[in-house]
Amino acid sequence: MRQIIAIGGGGFGRTTQENHIEQYILDQSSKSNPNILFIPTASAEPPDYIENFYKVFNELECHPSHLSLFKRTPNLEKLFAEQDVFFVGGGNTKSMLAVWREWGIDKLLQNAYQEGKIMSGVSAGAICWFEKGVTDSWDDELRVLDCLGIIKGNCCPHYDEEPDRIPYTNKFLKEGLIDSIYCIEGGSALHFVDELVKYNVSFYKSKNSYNVSIKDNQILTKAYSSIFI
Repeated sequence: MRQIIAIGGGGFGRTTQENHIEQYILDQSSKSNPNILFIPTASAEPPDYIENFYKVFNELECHPSHLSLFKRTPNLEKLFAEQDVFFVGGGNTKSMLAVWREWGIDKLLQNAYQEGKIMSGVSAGAICWFEKGVTDSWDDELRVLDCLGIIKGNCCPHYDEEPDRIPYTNKFLKEGLIDSIYCIEGGSALHFVDELVKYNVSFYKSKNSYNVSIKDNQILTKAYSSIFI
């Protein structure tokens, strides 16, 4: 079974007081104390982000570690083989993917996914798994970016959190850059099993995820069924 948990926003990057989505991610592993690797490439590995990761996951039943690509980089094949769960942090998706491709991280993640390891992440770490993602990697406007293509389709995080997200998503649909898109609100995550949506996971104020598409120049929005944690 292959699983991806794509988070629209929230989690330990914002607060270390509520660990609902973090525990949910760990619960998807078949291991009782899984090894989880944090990959903070997109934000250039800020110490406070890494500190928050350990502050949360050291209190949960797991063995946390993180990957640095801007210091001395470890043996990546060995490190990835040891993991049960991966969590990709937020930040600049375009820069993250460029660094990953240089190191072969993209191929290592795809192999880990095919092996049944749990893949997860927030914002940049949510859209990276799809064919394309709506990103703020550029400072002037949101754009559509080619991503890893592990899951067919497109993805937009922060759907309710940033005012540009809905109008830009509608614009991209009307311009034909995309024909449909997974849109994930902050405080929620889309859980995919074998590349299909299982359900939306709402971990903050009953947030939702949607399939947004276009037909006859009309925007159609369909909410996914949710569980609340």
